[in-house]
Amino acid sequence: MEHSEPHPPGLIASLAGVAKNGLRLVLSRVELAALELSEVRNHLVQLSVLFALSVLAAWFAIAFGTATLIYLVWEWLGWKILLILAVVFVIIAVALVMSIKKLILQGRLALSATMAELKADRDMLL
Repeated sequence: MEHSEPHPPGLIASLAGVAKNGLRLVLSRVELAALELSEVRNHLVQLSVLFALSVLAAWFAIAFGTATLIYLVWEWLGWKILLILAVVFVIIAVALVMSIKKLILQGRLALSATMAELKADRDMLL
């Protein structure tokens, strides 16, 4: 009995193999993107809860602190205490907005791993 060599796959089989590998690559990238999106969603939920709680606590602190301060220094400064407090609150608000902007610019909401893999795929294919 003669043992024959296996024939190399034909054009259709090769194209099917390429399509199959391409589909696997796309599916792995979609899975990675889904995983990162779930992480981003978790970070957004955590950020939202912390933000809401901090706003609530800040409002109570501001309200009671302001009322106490106004009561204590009204005879000494009069209406000027209201202007001083307004300036202080504006400075605090600007500092808070800058810290939120810094947190967003850190890239925690970006899909960095997915984008890196897609760039590597593009570089490899082109």
